[in-house]
Amino acid sequence: MLSRHFLRSKVLQALYSAQIEGNDAASVMQSFEYHVGRLNELGVLQVALMPSMLEMGERVIEEGKKKFRPTDAEKKPNRKFLNNIFLRRMADNYELKKYTEQWGGCWQTHEDLIREAFIDFRQSKTYGDYLSFPENDFNRDKEFAVNLFRYLMNREALVTVMAERSLLWEDDFEQIAQYNFMMLKALGEEQFDEAMQWPLMYDRREEKDEADMEFARQLLRASLAHREETDEMIRARLQGWEFERVALIDILLINMAVAELTNCPTIPEKVTIDEYIELSKEFSSERSRLFINGILDKLLLQLRSQGRVKKTGRGLLGEGE
Repeated sequence: MLSRHFLRSKVLQALYSAQIEGNDAASVMQSFEYHVGRLNELGVLQVALMPSMLEMGERVIEEGKKKFRPTDAEKKPNRKFLNNIFLRRMADNYELKKYTEQWGGCWQTHEDLIREAFIDFRQSKTYGDYLSFPENDFNRDKEFAVNLFRYLMNREALVTVMAERSLLWEDDFEQIAQYNFMMLKALGEEQFDEAMQWPLMYDRREEKDEADMEFARQLLRASLAHREETDEMIRARLQGWEFERVALIDILLINMAVAELTNCPTIPEKVTIDEYIELSKEFSSERSRLFINGILDKLLLQLRSQGRVKKTGRGLLGEGE
């Protein structure tokens, strides 16, 4: 599920950490694999909130019925939320329950936050509009559930609980939430049942996921192996600027681009250059974007002349990136 663009950003973080901490290549690779693998944990933590809200809804409704002086609405509560087809299928899915037990159990220790979230959401227009439809319908229930997910991902208290599990998750949170959002929207009525394989952020069972991860591993290995050589190539192309004054992030981005140009024959040159320009916008500055673009143009000409850039296959069309 993780895009190659996102995996490139994880490689960049691994290289930056290696430069700061001085770790060897084996340790860098091990750390990279560990942090990417933990994104599954973050993804499950996010979606596990939805069955937790369903469980809390049941509890709050039952508490209302047991009050000494319940209102008419509490005596005969509207159970449409509790009967939401989409949320019920999430709660019953075997794999999601297993992953929730493995990674999402923390919500059991934050029932106060879940209760506050449910009570607030119950007062929302989204909730009220949903109850106005008398019958449960899969597509309408899914739309409601997706809106619930968006609501939960904007609850600061819940986000804080998740972000505290890893220093890197504050930067990753929004992207992983977006992946989950699109995944939930894509689930269809026929495929979604208790036995469905639950989608993970990085699923070793999926051929595409493993191929994309192997691309990231190769990129990291090549970037580490040729760092000194690439640094010298950059140094030779600087005009009126000292190498030591160039931002570390910019050096690492150029290093990665060169590694990709020379080690990934199915990825077109233009795709590679564009990807690292985009990464510079995310992790560096406008001035850096222009600098990186200029240096890469020069280095690409040099690499071509040396016969080190060899592109083959369907990837030349720019597909799959």
